[in-house]
Amino acid sequence: MSSNLSSSNNLRSWYPILAAVFCSLLLISNIGATKFIDFGPIKTDGGAFLFPLTYILGDVLTEVYGFKAARRIIYTGFGIGILAGLTFWLVQISPAAQGWENQAAFESILGFVPQIVAASVIAFLLGQLSNAWTLTWIKEKTAGKKYANKLWTRLIGSTVIGEFVDTLVFTLIASLGRLNFSEFLNYLATGYLYKTLFEVILLPVTYRVIATVKRHEGQLAS
Repeated sequence: MSSNLSSSNNLRSWYPILAAVFCSLLLISNIGATKFIDFGPIKTDGGAFLFPLTYILGDVLTEVYGFKAARRIIYTGFGIGILAGLTFWLVQISPAAQGWENQAAFESILGFVPQIVAASVIAFLLGQLSNAWTLTWIKEKTAGKKYANKLWTRLIGSTVIGEFVDTLVFTLIASLGRLNFSEFLNYLATGYLYKTLFEVILLPVTYRVIATVKRHEGQLAS
C-alpha cells in the first residue's frame, strides 16, 4: 500500500483506532499538564507521563499512512484540545448547584487558564507537524540510499526536531509570568531531554508497532 489512506477506508484498517488512541492520549496529557511537578531539582508537569507517547504514535501514523493522514489526525487533536478548553471554561462559569462546595477546587485543577490552553494547543500543533514533516522529509531525501534510508534515522530525527519545537513553544508561553528565567531553562531542558530520551529508549517498541501495523495494512516493512 502506498503512503495514503486507501486501506483506512476498509473496515479492517487500524487507522481509526490509532487516531482515537492518539487524541485520547493528547486529551489526558493536557489535563495532567495542569499540575507542575518537581522531582528533586527537575521541574516538569503531569503531562510528562503520557504525552511522549503521542509522538511515538505520531511516528507510527506518519510512517505507515503518510504525512497527509497524520496531519489530519493532528488537526483533529488540535480541535479537541480547543474544545476541551472551552468546555471546561463553560463548566467553570456555570452557576454551581446549591450545596456543591467544590468550585474553587474545580477552578484550581480544570479551570480555564487561557495561557496554559494556548501553550498546549499551539505547541502540540507546531510540534506534531514538525515531527511528521521531518520524518517524511528524511524518508524522501534518503530514498534509494542503502545505508541512509533506515527507520531509526527517521524516528530519531523527527523526534529531535518535533520535541524541541513542542517543548520550546509550550515552555515559552506557559512560563510567562509563572516561572523565573532559571526555572524556565530547567523546565525547557529537562522536558526536552526527558521526552527525547523516552522515545529513544522505546525505539525497539516503536519498530515492532510499525512493523505490526504495516503488516496488518498490507505494507512491506522498510
